[in-house]
Parts: sequence; structure tokens; C-alpha cells
Amino acid sequence: MIIDCHGHYTTAPKALKAYRDQQIAALGDASRPALAPDLKISDDEVRESIEKNQLRIQRERGIDLTIFSPQAGGMAHHIGNETTSRHWTQACNDMIHRVCALYPDSYAGVCQLPQSPGADPANCVSELKRCVGQLGFVGCNINPDPSDGNWSGLPLTDRSWYPLYEAMIELDVPAMVHVSMSCNPNFHGTGAHYINGDTTAFMQFIQSDLFRDLPELRFIIPHGGGAVPYHWGRYRGLAQDMKRPPLTELLKNVYFDTCVYHQPGIELLLKVIPTDNVLFASEIVGAVKGIDPETGHYFDDTKRYIEAIDWVSPENRKKIFSGNALKVYPRLAKRLA
Repeated sequence: MIIDCHGHYTTAPKALKAYRDQQIAALGDASRPALAPDLKISDDEVRESIEKNQLRIQRERGIDLTIFSPQAGGMAHHIGNETTSRHWTQACNDMIHRVCALYPDSYAGVCQLPQSPGADPANCVSELKRCVGQLGFVGCNINPDPSDGNWSGLPLTDRSWYPLYEAMIELDVPAMVHVSMSCNPNFHGTGAHYINGDTTAFMQFIQSDLFRDLPELRFIIPHGGGAVPYHWGRYRGLAQDMKRPPLTELLKNVYFDTCVYHQPGIELLLKVIPTDNVLFASEIVGAVKGIDPETGHYFDDTKRYIEAIDWVSPENRKKIFSGNALKVYPRLAKRLA
């Protein structure tokens, strides 16, 4: 079985975006109440959005199941206030549930959280519990920068996050650390802000005692870990200089995906990061949609890269393609069993 741990609903029906546009238009107008979601989207519209896009590509590439979440760039937590974010988050998560209900063999849900700049992360617990307990989701996405490019909040290791993390442990779900859009012109969204977020999160983990306090916590850092595998010696050295535990200790709690869009990058990832900490992912339909003129294949066809490495044993390839995802997402493992 092949499980893609990183998929976003980037082709959701137009009515979802129309609701968001109306919600944003109402901001700052005291005469207009907060616009709660009331979407009129048929099952046929959902089917059309999936079958012509994500599901078609999955089938063409031999991917059996995708762990599926709302569009990361669309979370845009900096917009409005906590109420704005809560309504938008509920609308997005409900759409993920619709997809998973229609295609239970092909998708498992991961939820967006109603984060907002300066808001207490504990306020996200109720939505996490709703999505896991009522909608059957298997994980969540956490935005380490709700200010979306300005990095005005506290690090992921601050104790203000602990109530959310304790809820994750109680529910036995992991989180993917995934930024949203960048509203800072210095940082391109997918080319800079995404990679910055991945790298920053790992450095925060190095500097903290988070996993000593909460040893059952599990995080996936996407996009191959940003700069981390490429600069593994730097981070090992920094940890040593700061008298922090060796990086192998972090690997009890931190995992990386394979959203790396060229052969040398995948090979580097698998040479540096232990196989047990790598989950297959492609992020379709995502940040890079085109065909690589050097290979004639889509950049985001990451399954092809892994299959081309002859020094990855069949046992380790199975771990990357499914075994590690089932370990990190135990609710998914129980569902499939």
C-alpha cells in the first residue's frame, strides 16, 4: 500500500472561495455580522473537483490513499480575528470531511486549526476534538506563524502551546508543521516561507525541552524538512555547542516527508535522515505543478524518485511508502485494520 501523508484540497468547489470572499468583504463593517458558513455544495460538485484532479493523479501514479487537509496557503490565519478564523476553519474542515465520506478508501482527513495572531493556541482544542471525535480525522496541521510571514508570535515550544499538544496526545494524533501564505513581500510563499517555516520549527525543537516534557508528541516537518537535512552537520554542531541533546533524540518525535522535487534531493534526505523517520508525500495538487524538462516527468511525482534508488531495500521502501505513516498516524492504522 502507498500512503501519501501530504495532500491539500487545492481544487475545492468555487463556492468555498466565494464564502471566503464574502467573509473578508464583511470585515470592518460593524453593520454586518460575522458570516458563518452555510455552503450549498452538492456531492456531485465535490466529486467533480476530486475526480478530475487529486484522485485522477493518485490513480495514475499508483497512490492508494492520501492524508488530506485544507489548502495550506488558504488558511491565511492573519485575516480577521478568532471568529473569522473559526468560521473559515470549520468550513474548510467540513469540506475535507465531505471528500473523505465520499471516498473513504482514498482519503483520510487532517484538520486546519482556527489559529489567529496573538490568540491562545488552547482555543484550537475544541475544533481539533470536533474533527477527530466527530469527523474521524487522523491528525492536524499547525501553523507556526499565524501572522503569515511576520513571525510575531511565540515559538512552537512555548508553554502556551502545551494545552493543544496535550489534546493531541490525548487523541493520539500527530501534527504536520505547515505555514500558510506569506503576506510579507520579502518571503515568497512556497519558495521561501514554506521552507523557512520547516527549518525554523526544527531549530525551535533543538533549543527546547518540549519532548522531555511531552514525550508522546509527534510532528511531521514537510517539504523534506526544509534546509534541515542539507545542513544536518550545522544543526548537530549547534546542538552540541548549546549543550543540547544529540539530534537523534529529536528523531523520537520528529518525522520528515518526501516533498522534495528532484532525484538528488530525495537521495540526500534518505542518506541523512533514518528511514524510520521518513514518510512518503508528494503534495499533489500543490506548490509545483509543471513537468521537469530534464526528465519529462512531473516535478511532484515523488514516488518515481524513491523507486529509482537501488540502495533502498524493499523493507525500507515499504516503511517509507506506508509503514511509517501507519506508525505516526495510529488512528489511520486502526481504520485500515
